[in-house]
Amino acid sequence: MSRGPGRGSSRSSDLTNGGDQLKAVFVLLVGLSGGLVALQSNAPLPVIGAAILGGIVAGGALLWYLIWITTD
Repeated sequence: MSRGPGRGSSRSSDLTNGGDQLKAVFVLLVGLSGGLVALQSNAPLPVIGAAILGGIVAGGALLWYLIWITTD
């Protein structure tokens, strides 16, 4: 029983793309929150940039940890 042409095969790739997008958004959200904290404290522009980069690194590490603890 088919629901449409190619529906079954594209669904798994859609889930993978959605999962990858969610991971990227998570890392960017953590990075931007670091930048916003620096911006609220009236930090100079290089410090804000460093806070964003540090937040992105921390977000990547947090994402790696979350994947590590939730998978076998």
